[in-house]
Amino acid sequence: MNNPHISDLSELKDDIESALGDVVDSVEFAFGEMTVNARRAEVSRVIAFLRDNERYKFSTLIDICGADYPERERRFDVVYHLLSMWYNHRIRVKVVTDENEPVQSIASLFPCANWYEREAFDMYGIIFDEHPDLRRILTDYGFEGYPLRKDFPLSGHVEVRYDVERRAVVYEPVDLPQEYRDFDFMSPWEGAKYVLPGDEKPETGA
Repeated sequence: MNNPHISDLSELKDDIESALGDVVDSVEFAFGEMTVNARRAEVSRVIAFLRDNERYKFSTLIDICGADYPERERRFDVVYHLLSMWYNHRIRVKVVTDENEPVQSIASLFPCANWYEREAFDMYGIIFDEHPDLRRILTDYGFEGYPLRKDFPLSGHVEVRYDVERRAVVYEPVDLPQEYRDFDFMSPWEGAKYVLPGDEKPETGA
């Protein structure tokens, strides 16, 4: 009996375009890897097709991550990495969205997507429709903004410290005292007013 699984990714490209042509914008190859550019509202259909088809068996969701391109109208990429352990194939599925358009949650297809989608929401503010528990997962509940966006300030919006008098953790606007920003980068071996032990210059005779 012949093995029904695909022998290489070029066969998979033809199958995807044939079976999912109406929900896939394009299929691309780069550096020996394949990326399926799916439509935002149909990504769960694409993922389910890749997971359930016996020729592919992409049964392992490796990761879901975000990428920010603020110069674009739809600034975010949501990228899904899938693995077929049966046939040793990997594939990437990508959709684009913005701050307001939700992406279909795939937590019902892969339970581990629950945490991955929460991370993308926490870091980028990407919204996942029909997610069972979409809330922050890495930052504090009072955190302001989304730290992996390209326009997020490096210093953040607030700073946290423990107040001894209040006996509580308090949030305050970021304050960067100038005295801590005046660094002296002078080498101790050149131009210093003191001499380090063992660095004395030898005296030369007349």
